[in-house]
Amino acid sequence: MKIHDISQELFSCEVFPGDPAPEKKTVLSMENGDKCNLTSLSMCAHNGTHVDAPYHFYRDGRTIDELALEKVVGMAQVISFDGELSDADIKRLLAPGTKRVLFRGHAVVTLSAAEELVRQGIWLVGVESQTVGPKDGPEAVHLALLKQEVVLLEGIRLAAVADGTYLLNAAPVSLGGADGAPCRALLLEL
Repeated sequence: MKIHDISQELFSCEVFPGDPAPEKKTVLSMENGDKCNLTSLSMCAHNGTHVDAPYHFYRDGRTIDELALEKVVGMAQVISFDGELSDADIKRLLAPGTKRVLFRGHAVVTLSAAEELVRQGIWLVGVESQTVGPKDGPEAVHLALLKQEVVLLEGIRLAAVADGTYLLNAAPVSLGGADGAPCRALLLEL
């Protein structure tokens, strides 16, 4: 079995414009005579490779700790695409029965594509960008997907992964009451 780590390293990750960048601080250091090494960190829940929960855009939406893990762990289809995805692209590219889809490349999920993903019964949409939807206006796409509790996996790295079907594990850190959380996203070739 081959395992692909499709996550960004947190402290060197791409950061969405306006979000605080992650920072680490050495609290204890064996090099300084302490008995152990201890790191403190400060970050936005949407830094690096992360999962968005409906609460990100909906006051009464599910928080990250309330997400069904079945949505973030299971078989996923990787599809290469560059440019704006349309509803016709989704119909053409998505294999029947797919519940989780990861777009490899510079794919931008448009509102029509988001609506088609909902019609197709998708549980999770993953992109390499730090946001699903256009960078200059991702809100409408987020609203369309999160309203239907489609989980968003953002900031993945798929350059070393071929198109195909894999077992995905993108379980987020369980941050009670949070709108999103980092995850160590893995694809397994079975």
